[in-house]
Amino acid sequence: MSDETTNPRQPLTVLSPAPPVPPPAPPKPEEKPATEQSAAPLNDLQRKLLEGQVIKAIRQVYDPEIPVNIYELGLIYDIKVDESARVHVLMTLTAPGCPVAGSLPGDVERRIEAIPEVRSTTVELVWEPPWSKDRMSEAARLALDMF
Repeated sequence: MSDETTNPRQPLTVLSPAPPVPPPAPPKPEEKPATEQSAAPLNDLQRKLLEGQVIKAIRQVYDPEIPVNIYELGLIYDIKVDESARVHVLMTLTAPGCPVAGSLPGDVERRIEAIPEVRSTTVELVWEPPWSKDRMSEAARLALDMF
């Protein structure tokens, strides 16, 4: 008999563990992953419908000092929805020293980003032209008794 068959203490071959496989890279934080539905460019009607959803979302955001949403207050100057479902919003505040200057634009961005069809959102805070009460809707003026 050979030593190989009778010697139960043969050396074991130790295999090194495989290096860990890194997880897949997450999508860019500013853009949601493209779906089959959002991959095709939006036509004018789809862009208008998405803009309506954006306005609906913005109407859920209130200045904490005023019981009227920021859309009716006239703080939203412009909304652009491009053919790739990217949204760009120009907004202002009632005054440059407004205490919510640091949080309100982010709140607007989060509301818009919650819309599944939106790929990305940019909210730009501007001071020109300065906000005035003339930008308020009739509904806002009525709610604040400012006629």
